[in-house]
Amino acid sequence: MTTTSFTMAGLQDAPLVTDNTIETSVPASHTAPHPSSSSSSSSPQDATTTFHIGTRSSLLARVQTDIVLSLLRAAWPKCHFETHSMKTAGDNNQTTALYKFNDKALWTQELEVLLQEKKLDLIVHSLKDMPTQLPIDLELGCVTARGDPRDAFVMKSSLVGKYKSLAELPEGSVVGTSSLRRTAQLKRSHPHLRFADVRGNMGTRLSKLDNPESEYSALILAVAGLDRLGMSSRITAYLSKADGGMLYAVGQGALGIEIRKDDAKVKELLSKVGCERTTRAVLAERSLMRTLEGGCSVPIGVETEWVMRKGILDPEVGVGTKPAEEYHNLTGVATSSTADDSATSSSHANGKEAPADNTNVDLNEGELTDGLIMRALVVSLDGSEIAEVETRRRLTSREEADEFGWEVARQLVAKGADKILEPGHCAESEDHWGTERGVNGSSSLVESCFTGVRLRDGI
Repeated sequence: MTTTSFTMAGLQDAPLVTDNTIETSVPASHTAPHPSSSSSSSSPQDATTTFHIGTRSSLLARVQTDIVLSLLRAAWPKCHFETHSMKTAGDNNQTTALYKFNDKALWTQELEVLLQEKKLDLIVHSLKDMPTQLPIDLELGCVTARGDPRDAFVMKSSLVGKYKSLAELPEGSVVGTSSLRRTAQLKRSHPHLRFADVRGNMGTRLSKLDNPESEYSALILAVAGLDRLGMSSRITAYLSKADGGMLYAVGQGALGIEIRKDDAKVKELLSKVGCERTTRAVLAERSLMRTLEGGCSVPIGVETEWVMRKGILDPEVGVGTKPAEEYHNLTGVATSSTADDSATSSSHANGKEAPADNTNVDLNEGELTDGLIMRALVVSLDGSEIAEVETRRRLTSREEADEFGWEVARQLVAKGADKILEPGHCAESEDHWGTERGVNGSSSLVESCFTGVRLRDGI
């Protein structure tokens, strides 16, 4: 393993590690060109091109990057890839509660600087960690098929078998989580429990949980992270709106690839590895978040589900919104109420194995329509106030996905989200508002969200 140090403006020398354990095989005599050369050649398949991929240095981040690498290698077998890992501000500070950080680019900024300097060609992120407003010269270039987006209830090893759900835990039991979104929702649905911050990577958190002297009875962790690290056996229960009263984070379970806006070759490279259904779902989620957020750490949760029916497109899935149908097995797929009774849920989970072409003609049994259900909420930190929306819209393009998220944000505001988002409801009071309280600097959420100012992801 070799280490190269880069000096970045406003940052200390930051080590960027080239990790040969997950690097595409490159002949020993091959000298990798500067990453910027990837923009000059006509095709990603050029055998002289090496693409440089950035990632955080945590085990989970590296495993997730390996997932993307596998897709790229399969799509472009003649291309060469090198991965480079580094620690970000969030990695370097493992003691401060996440909500106390005022920087939305906590997990991304250092890598983004290297991307802007053309020392990297692309960055693999957990999409939930990507700010919804990116640097002006960067964009979200691709989203791969989504993993399970739900949260998991994980019991202390010594208590496994004794308790099977949050509701069964004795009053006063301590549940560890680093997320205000999780804490606020669970305070509302499980007021008999106490919640404590827990930081560290997945292994560290589980070690803290299992320590006989620790206060934790259980943790709430992302299912996708546990799955990718081969730790699914630790999951006691899966949480959702219906089970445990939990909506997940915007983008959770998905991997986002950040690129330079002007890099045509990398855009072509990524054109073969994205998942269109996942992309549309997460664009709607990110549009919702981008419209509502103003620097305040008030929790926002979502669930998105594709509507499935037998035979033909549900004629009621039209442009605009309507109340959502029941969904099945929490797989990311809902069955239309007008569908044939024999229609069942699919293995497609918010993009898993879903076709990229959302054609509405001649759908076979078990296939998906263009109807996307979104459940969304904004909840106060103590769980006492909540604004909730459950609605549905037909999405035939990424632009419609973006508009859908914006519309859901409008509905949340109409149900009181603007009151919950006032500074008095925010963690650490006004410090979390910073200087930008809306997309155009307005002090009013309603003004800032809906004056026609629209910001979108690049893809």
